[in-house]
Amino acid sequence: MSPDFSFANPDDKQVKTLLTNMKRIAVVGISAKEDRASHGIARFLVGQGFDVVGVNPVLKEPVLGMKIYPSLKDVPDQVDVVNIFRRSDQVGPIVDAAIERGDSCVWLQEQVINPEAAQKATQAGLDVLMDVCLYKEWLRLMNG
Repeated sequence: MSPDFSFANPDDKQVKTLLTNMKRIAVVGISAKEDRASHGIARFLVGQGFDVVGVNPVLKEPVLGMKIYPSLKDVPDQVDVVNIFRRSDQVGPIVDAAIERGDSCVWLQEQVINPEAAQKATQAGLDVLMDVCLYKEWLRLMNG
């Protein structure tokens, strides 16, 4: 990571614009277990009418009625938000795939922190949020 890179999440206005304009979301690390955050947020997004696709290499059956892909590279067409529920040390290849695919935004959920990946995505022109919950931001900014 270059020493002159300092990461800051977008301000509320930018986040609200992103949430308002997103239509297709990939939930990377989706779980079939209902008690997992990735499952709950995917359920919320589906309930809001978004086009949601799941990414998990071990799941073979649909979750919440959505098709599950083994990797982000396997998801057809671009997505507006790549919502990442993976360990921080596993984010790099996901961000690389999002950049290669031309996706618009990578959103690293709470406790998912990878400054190197954030820098790479930012330099590639993607919107980046890190260590922030999409659901909590939705409740905070979109219900007002």
